[in-house]
Amino acid sequence: MAISSSFKVAVVWRGDPQARAEARGDTSRLKAVFEALARRGVQAEPAVFCEEAADAFRAQLLRMDGVLVWVDPIASATGQRRSALDDILRQVADAGVFVSAHPEVIAKMGVKAVLHRTRSLGWGTDTAFYETPAAFEREFPGRVAAGPRVLKQNRGNGGIGVWKIEAAGGGAVRVLEARGDVGVRTVPLAGFIAERLADFDASGGLADQPFQSRLMEGMVRCYVSGGEVVGFGHQLVRALAPPEAAPAGPRLYSGPDDVRFQRLRGVMQEDWTPGMARLLDIARADLPVIWDADFLLGPKTAAGEDSYVLCEINASSVFPFPDEAPEVLVETTLKRLAAARQTRATEA
Repeated sequence: MAISSSFKVAVVWRGDPQARAEARGDTSRLKAVFEALARRGVQAEPAVFCEEAADAFRAQLLRMDGVLVWVDPIASATGQRRSALDDILRQVADAGVFVSAHPEVIAKMGVKAVLHRTRSLGWGTDTAFYETPAAFEREFPGRVAAGPRVLKQNRGNGGIGVWKIEAAGGGAVRVLEARGDVGVRTVPLAGFIAERLADFDASGGLADQPFQSRLMEGMVRCYVSGGEVVGFGHQLVRALAPPEAAPAGPRLYSGPDDVRFQRLRGVMQEDWTPGMARLLDIARADLPVIWDADFLLGPKTAAGEDSYVLCEINASSVFPFPDEAPEVLVETTLKRLAAARQTRATEA
């Protein structure tokens, strides 16, 4: 019997009590993950999280060897945040169950502050992070006066809490929100700053980057398992694009050998991922079993090659992903499960 056959893993996503009662791996959006786990002999079961069933959910996870989580920081439909889930995940991890991604790891790399903390890496740019309203009110006006900026709430997903701001003259700014169809609005800079002050309580700060002029050429999403690149997604994005821009196209997925992105693959594996882990004090063995980094194209290098500017890391709920990802994700999971079991045996 393969060692993996003795492992039990819960696959977590958000739902309501009915969804929890009716959940099945073979009909879920994560069907490919369940199938990959089964091929390696892992006993996987769905674990739908809802606040109403928190005690039963916690008890379920405590019976597992491992927990793999797909829950956004903010639920798009309801606006619910995942603080209650994170408390349970911490308790379960403290009991010796392997959890990915661990909330403490997400708090380091799956937030917009990572753009500032890792700006010294090759993916960085002129990024600021405002931890307090006072810093935002003091520093932001000078930056937006120098050129268009993009503000991002520290915690968010799906374009929630992302704005492009550019000076409009006379103390006003033009504002375009990534989410929704509000369009460009012109407001006093002081008024826009006042609007954002509540974000410091809700999300823990604001990241501020220069607007990337090559936005219309698309975004490259690099999918990673631990420290290994497992594929790419390329999409013509239209969030923060001019109102007259054509609709966004679908994200097109490819495996890790896509010839267009081999330079990106190399620097991600050899330089940027190890560098990020070092700067954020994350052990390589604690990197999520699946995460992704979103890049926009930066200025061309002296050699005429594309540069890449990091605009977000997703570590909470990476889906969809390339077809090649589930097998590597499971291989990474098995290594982590074996290590966690060894640790428990040593401590016993």
